[in-house]
Amino acid sequence: MKCRRLLRIAAAGLLACLLPLSAVADDVLDRAKALIAARDANAAYQLLAPLQSERAGDPNYDYLLGIAALDLGRNTEAVFALERVLAVQPKNAKARAEIARAYYNLKETEAAKREFQNVRDQNPPEEVKTTIDRYLDAIDRAAVGPKPTARFFVEGFAGYDTNVNSATADRSIAVPLFGGTLFSLAPGASKLSDGYWGIGAGVSGRVPINPRWALIGGFAGNRRWNFENDRFDTSFLDLNFGATYKRDRDLISLVAQFNDFTVYDPIYTSAYREARGGTLQWQRDVNARNQVSAYVQYAGLVYPDQRIRNADRYVGGLGYAHAFVGGGPTVYASAYGGSEKIRDASVPELGFDLYGVRLGGEQVLSEKFIAFVNGAYERRSYDGQDGFFLVTRRDDQYSGTLGIHFVPKRNWRITTQVLGFVNRSNIDLYTFDRALAEVRLRRDFDF
Repeated sequence: MKCRRLLRIAAAGLLACLLPLSAVADDVLDRAKALIAARDANAAYQLLAPLQSERAGDPNYDYLLGIAALDLGRNTEAVFALERVLAVQPKNAKARAEIARAYYNLKETEAAKREFQNVRDQNPPEEVKTTIDRYLDAIDRAAVGPKPTARFFVEGFAGYDTNVNSATADRSIAVPLFGGTLFSLAPGASKLSDGYWGIGAGVSGRVPINPRWALIGGFAGNRRWNFENDRFDTSFLDLNFGATYKRDRDLISLVAQFNDFTVYDPIYTSAYREARGGTLQWQRDVNARNQVSAYVQYAGLVYPDQRIRNADRYVGGLGYAHAFVGGGPTVYASAYGGSEKIRDASVPELGFDLYGVRLGGEQVLSEKFIAFVNGAYERRSYDGQDGFFLVTRRDDQYSGTLGIHFVPKRNWRITTQVLGFVNRSNIDLYTFDRALAEVRLRRDFDF
């Protein structure tokens, strides 16, 4: 607490030394400057923020907006405004010092240290040097002996599923191999609806080795029970571990992943599918509001009771995320492509190439409510002709989710959501639609 109080006093001293602007000011900027000097950052922010569409790009305006946002704890907004100043005036020591303080508050210590050192190298007044040295000392102290962190969660959920077995709604299918003869499907091979409930739990952790390297890992699982169709009860277990490397705005992670998906149909004697593989991902924070990423992923898929389906799956993709200013939404988009190669060369029709896109976003509605939406499209083109339907299969799959998170108190979350899936195929047997309405209650524990 004492350290934080000293840093706040130091920050106030730094602001007092750096506040004077050398440009010609107008009435709005004069009033904003006076409000900041009077420590009424909220009034200054309310005066300046509505003018962003008109005045963003004016370094004098952006500088004052950045300071007001910073003093209100709106650190990402401060970085965004101050980056516009530095884009026009790269040698502006005042803006560089303030953006360093914003980075410090955001715990982007490498970027903060770099900007503080840049200001210090410009030989500022002694009192400014003293303030910067206090920040640099705090950064160095924080880098010594980083502490491991862990989070545990438990959750319960319930809902209604219009198609628990992801099956066609048709009761009979024409099979071209037999001259188009209609074959009736078994009861479990056609669409079944049901209510369901379930539980889940998991733990994840991070162990920093030094300011750049850290070990990460986690274990999670869930179990779902249908009210009537217990043949389609499911469970999922996932174990992952790996390492991350962070330098400035770049984060690289390498994670090994092992998961089992089980369907409790008596015809399966063990897990329905086992996946073993890993992901290599690069992520870069371009600035406070924009992030790009790229990844490659491999998974070896094993079906213990249907080994003819065993395959190697390869996927690579690119992603982009953006946070809009002024309390606007955070949105993301990604595109990916890959293939699933069947290990048994006698059944090429089970393998396929794929590509897809994902879009989504969330909007903070209030302190306790967050709305979210996402959608995805995937095309799968199979590698060989189906022996019964005498065509090469092609699928187009669409999915989406719409919901709201309610956070009644810290580490508690209630999620209400609607999920939809539509699969269109040139083989009727694989055409289906599915919708779920669900409520989830989750509790997190931080260690």
